[in-house]
Amino acid sequence: MLTEYPDSLLSSWNEHTEVLLGLVVIQAAYLLCVGPLRKRYGLAESLDAKEALCFTMGVLSIYLVLLSPIHVLADQYLFSVHMFQHVVLTLIAPPLLIIGVPSWLLRPIIRPYAIYRLARIMTSPLITFALFNFVFALWHLPVIYGLSMTNHDIHIIEHLMFMSAALLMWWPIASHMPELPRLSYPLMMIYLFSLSIAQIVVFGLVTFSPDPLYQWYVDAPRLWPISPLVDQQIGGIIMKVGGSLIFITLIITVFFRWFNLEEKPGDSGPMDSRI
Repeated sequence: MLTEYPDSLLSSWNEHTEVLLGLVVIQAAYLLCVGPLRKRYGLAESLDAKEALCFTMGVLSIYLVLLSPIHVLADQYLFSVHMFQHVVLTLIAPPLLIIGVPSWLLRPIIRPYAIYRLARIMTSPLITFALFNFVFALWHLPVIYGLSMTNHDIHIIEHLMFMSAALLMWWPIASHMPELPRLSYPLMMIYLFSLSIAQIVVFGLVTFSPDPLYQWYVDAPRLWPISPLVDQQIGGIIMKVGGSLIFITLIITVFFRWFNLEEKPGDSGPMDSRI
C-alpha cells in the first residue's frame, strides 16, 4: 500500500544542515587554497582546471546522494537505494576527490616526518585493502546497520567511516604524489581484482538470504509493490555489480596503459598518467 505519492517524494530535498554546511566549507576551502592562497604563497604557477573539476564533481556527487530525494528514499524506504548511495560514497566520489587535490597542496601537510611516515603506512595497499573491507563488512552487520538507521549520529559516523576508508582504499590507484605513490600497473591490476572479489561474502549474505536481514526496511512503508526481501536482493546486486563494473573497467584501462608503456620504454610509468 502506498503511503506517499512518489511524485511528491521525488520533489523533496533533505534538510541536513550540517551536511550542507560541511560540503560548502570543504568546497570553499579548496577554492581558496587553489586560488588566492596559491598565488599569495607561490605554491604553484597555475591551477589545473581538470583537477578543480574533478574535486568539484566529487563534492557534488556527495551532495546529490546525501541531500537529494535519494537520501530520503535510502533512509526511509528502500535498502536498494541505500546501496546505490554507498556505491557513490565509496566508489565514485573518493577517486574524484583524490585526483582533484594537487600534489603541491598536500605536500606541505605531509612534510613533517612523523606525518609522512603515518601517511605512508595508512596508504599502504595492504592496509587500505584490509581497512576498507573491514569497515564495509562491519556496517552491513544487521545489528550495527540497525543502530545506524535508528540513530542519526551513528549514521553520520557510518558515512564518515565509509568515505574515509574509501579515500584510503583509492589512494594506491588514484594518487599522483611521488611521496605517496600509486601502485605499478601489474600490482594495480591485482589490487583492483582483489577489491572486485573481496565483497563476495557480504554480497552473498545480503543477496541470497532467505529472509530480510534489516528490520528497518521490513517496517518501512512501501512506496512501490516490492517486498523487503526483493528490495534487499536488488540492493545486493547494486552493491556487487556497481563495484565490479567500476573495478573491471579500471583493470582493462590499466592493462592497456601497461601494454602501451611496454611498447614505449621511454615512458616514465604510472606516475605521469591518471585513471
